[in-house]
Amino acid sequence: MASYEVNTDAVDKARALIDARQYVLDSDWGDAQPSTDDQNAFLDDHTWGEYASWHLGLTVGANDETKARHGFVFGDFRRVHRSALIACVYRASEWRHKDVELAAHDLLQHLDTTSA
Repeated sequence: MASYEVNTDAVDKARALIDARQYVLDSDWGDAQPSTDDQNAFLDDHTWGEYASWHLGLTVGANDETKARHGFVFGDFRRVHRSALIACVYRASEWRHKDVELAAHDLLQHLDTTSA
């Protein structure tokens, strides 16, 4: 099983987007999450660093400029999705990636407080 470290740049980006009210509170993440085509289109116009900033987890040992390096996407490359943060908490918890789980949980709490 892959091991992940928290991407602190992504946590900071998510927090800034939430503070700027750039979020979606009600979405079906299965429909809203970026598809392979969406990811490829994003990478056509952006750097790997910008791509990474949308992922709360970085796969330990994977090459930086590969999709395999990035996990736990929290938005649609424009806004944070509440459903994405819930999915990140769930998936990280399921696979015992505790640091990513807690980072996603903290962001979810921040989103809920900000949007209340």
